[in-house]
Amino acid sequence: MWDFEHPPRDKDLADRYELQWMLPAECADRLADGSAEIGLVPIASLARNPGLRILPGCTIASKGRVRSLLLVRRASQPLAALCSVAADTASRTTVTYARLLFRQWGNVEVPFLPMAAELDTMLDRADAAILIGDPALMALEERTNREERTGEELVYHDLAEEWKALTGLPFVSAVWGVRPAQEGEDAPLSDRVIEDFLQSRDHGLQNIDALVEEWTHRLPLTEQTIQTYLTGNIHYVLDEECMEGMRGFFRMAAEAGVLPAYNFELASRHAAAQAAM
Repeated sequence: MWDFEHPPRDKDLADRYELQWMLPAECADRLADGSAEIGLVPIASLARNPGLRILPGCTIASKGRVRSLLLVRRASQPLAALCSVAADTASRTTVTYARLLFRQWGNVEVPFLPMAAELDTMLDRADAAILIGDPALMALEERTNREERTGEELVYHDLAEEWKALTGLPFVSAVWGVRPAQEGEDAPLSDRVIEDFLQSRDHGLQNIDALVEEWTHRLPLTEQTIQTYLTGNIHYVLDEECMEGMRGFFRMAAEAGVLPAYNFELASRHAAAQAAM
């Protein structure tokens, strides 16, 4: 979102886009009810809103370790024996990935309990916890302190790393969803809109150091943690490898009955053309 928040392009973009800030799950709801035209959405929401199209070129993904998507369990309880998982209520797509991983781990029926992202409370009520985003990063930062405080040994599974190990595919979390009614279901997405978002992504990548400085003052995380996360853990380009990752995710989710069958090729027609360039 660099260009939307920083000069010299922020004023020009403000004339053409009205921005509203919310969690990706809320963005998906807004697209579904027609009150927004473009939104950064968890990819699982695409299967539940099959009319959406995918804006080419931009994603939030990981091709290895991500650190902000964690399954935390007690070391004394193996994955196959877990009886309950507390899940961050903001984690629609991450929970879907986790359900698929638990099938591979031999624990198909484990229930997921939606809860606020507070590790101690989650583990008081469940055998394991799913944390995403800043709470996950902070849990890793506090890992040693927590073990000293509680005497409890925990295992921290990086879900993107686990997914890559089991499937060989990148973990794609979110993409820009677009309501087709904006231009007609089969009409190509506006080149100007696509270019606005691609340029903003690229300019953000060129200004990582400035972003690190900004967010170091906003989050209780070290500068090095934020630098590593933005430069080493997150992949921002919706390339062919990420497209293949999404195909695999939707195929496996439909086969497992975790998500409805989904025509990914239709939704990603323009994104696939961009990825192939």
